[in-house]
Amino acid sequence: MENAYQPELWRDAYVMLGTAAAALIGLLFVVMSLHLDEIANNAVYRIRARNNTFYLLVMVVEATLILIPQPMAVLGVELIAINLSLLLLHLRNFYTFAYMSKEVGNRGGFQAYTSLRFITSDLLGIAGGVYLVELSNWGLYLMTASYIIFLGSVVFNAWLIMLGVGQAGRTTKAS
Repeated sequence: MENAYQPELWRDAYVMLGTAAAALIGLLFVVMSLHLDEIANNAVYRIRARNNTFYLLVMVVEATLILIPQPMAVLGVELIAINLSLLLLHLRNFYTFAYMSKEVGNRGGFQAYTSLRFITSDLLGIAGGVYLVELSNWGLYLMTASYIIFLGSVVFNAWLIMLGVGQAGRTTKAS
């Protein structure tokens, strides 16, 4: 495989991935506006909704950076910075909810494997960035795997919000 960065080979994939993230931002806002009281009054749902919105925005930014014509090494540094920041955030959240605030984590449906998916995605993104700095196209393969895992994790998180809001609505109606 040639080491030259060939963005035209990745264009359609990242147009689709960036568009999916942008569309999910819109859908998340619709769901949040329909259930604003439940989300605003529940700290766990509020934090998850805020984080999901942030994560989807990060995904749009990553897709944009990959689509912008620029040197491959510069792209690699940008992706390392973004994914390193996300890794620190996810490690902090994991530590907080698994060890420091177990009660809040349990009430919010904290699951270690959800955090591990995010951390795995961050590590793949960092590795992808390192490969891009080294001018290897393998970086884009790793970045794409990271992106897809991250997207799946965000969708799963959104599902948990909707499930929780739906259960809270049924409990309220029953009482």
